[in-house]
Amino acid sequence: MRLTVFGATGGVGRHVVTQALHRGDHVTAYVRNPARLDISHPELTVNAGALTDRDAVRRALTGADAVISALGPSLDRKATGMPLVNGTRTIVDAMQAEGVERYIGMATPSLRDERDTRSLLGLIVLLMGRTFLKRAYQELLDMSRIVAESPLNWTIARFTQPKDGEPKGTVRAGFLGKDKIGAAITRADIAGFLLDRTTDTRFRRAAPAISG
Repeated sequence: MRLTVFGATGGVGRHVVTQALHRGDHVTAYVRNPARLDISHPELTVNAGALTDRDAVRRALTGADAVISALGPSLDRKATGMPLVNGTRTIVDAMQAEGVERYIGMATPSLRDERDTRSLLGLIVLLMGRTFLKRAYQELLDMSRIVAESPLNWTIARFTQPKDGEPKGTVRAGFLGKDKIGAAITRADIAGFLLDRTTDTRFRRAAPAISG
């Protein structure tokens, strides 16, 4: 496949790029600072630009089969503004202009899915976000709403405790209060789940919660 990856220099995004290349995909990584993506591969194209550059974002999407966004709000309490909200809107607009329908992103369970029912994990994450990370919490919700309210064929994977480490190769996925979902999951397994959604027809226009 031809994939365009945003957030490719982050903890999850880097795994998305390396795993996609390993399985034979062509990857266009759209990054602000190419020097941070120290990966070299004949099937990797690195496009430098800001999310505010609508023309550059659209060029990065030309010919793509799917978009994987590994963008996530800064958890720095000193951070200001919500740059990823407008950035996500730019990506969604560019996808529609280029005829790219498949969007795969990520969030936390503070984003609700209509299939969720009441759960302890959902309540804890919601309380923590509203109490301690208000700016990041609101940015994440606003980003996700732009995607969910678009006509795109989207999936947003929700997780709670990403960690480094070797992938387990198995991911539990479902909806809070209905399925057995834990908290911890490796970033490598998150990346694998996101990539699997490029060909798997489950979870279309849904936000499954995932864990290891």
